[in-house]
Amino acid sequence: MKRLAFDIGNSCTKVGIFFDKNIICTKKILSGNEAEIVDIVKNQAIAEVIISSVVKEKEEKIKEIISPYIEKIFFLDSSMKLPFENLYQTPETLGKDRIAAVAGAQFLFPDKNILVIDAGTAITYDLLVDNKYLGGNISAGLDIRLKSLNFFTSQLPLVEIDEKEIDFFGKNSREAILAGAINGILFEIEGYRDFCKKNFKKNLTIITGGNANYFVKKIKSPIFANSNLVIIGLKRILEFNNEDIRKK
Repeated sequence: MKRLAFDIGNSCTKVGIFFDKNIICTKKILSGNEAEIVDIVKNQAIAEVIISSVVKEKEEKIKEIISPYIEKIFFLDSSMKLPFENLYQTPETLGKDRIAAVAGAQFLFPDKNILVIDAGTAITYDLLVDNKYLGGNISAGLDIRLKSLNFFTSQLPLVEIDEKEIDFFGKNSREAILAGAINGILFEIEGYRDFCKKNFKKNLTIITGGNANYFVKKIKSPIFANSNLVIIGLKRILEFNNEDIRKK
């Protein structure tokens, strides 16, 4: 059986096609390129689709595009059953991408306590301990930090992300801004990771998101990186709900 998962983010939509337990392919689709989605659903025998979106308008657009071709379409929301206990006080406000990333991490490392970091437009930190989602935090991502320093000050320039290595302390305004934003995030990531390692047994850290690979290369102690974590989690949640239906 082929399944399709849509992870609709702020800047792009990620699509994952699964056959049984395996990912056949993943693809990033920018806004305005919806014709690519039509090609996927027309040329693949998709049995089920699950959609996670942080943008309601984009979710409706995807539904409109795929509805003529696929009958079983599921939307990740707070009513769907999860393969772990959710202790968040307001589950209806919990980001869908965050909960899917936790489900993906749990699927990949079922016997571990896990800190899940999603380094995108925002950076989220979510904690799974003994198959219980304990909660998480939200921080500004790298792009937001760089733009904020320019927008909220009168003289600081807008600095773009640079793959080149920079000194720990900048020697000009551009380097000072970039080093400050990057090192601030690195200290933040390592601080969360060290806290969880100290306080929770069998704990590991896994990172995903658009800037994940950028930070993984700079972190002193290695952590797991998986760019498909949300997509994997969406598939796991869909399968878990199908299993629950079969049991009834």
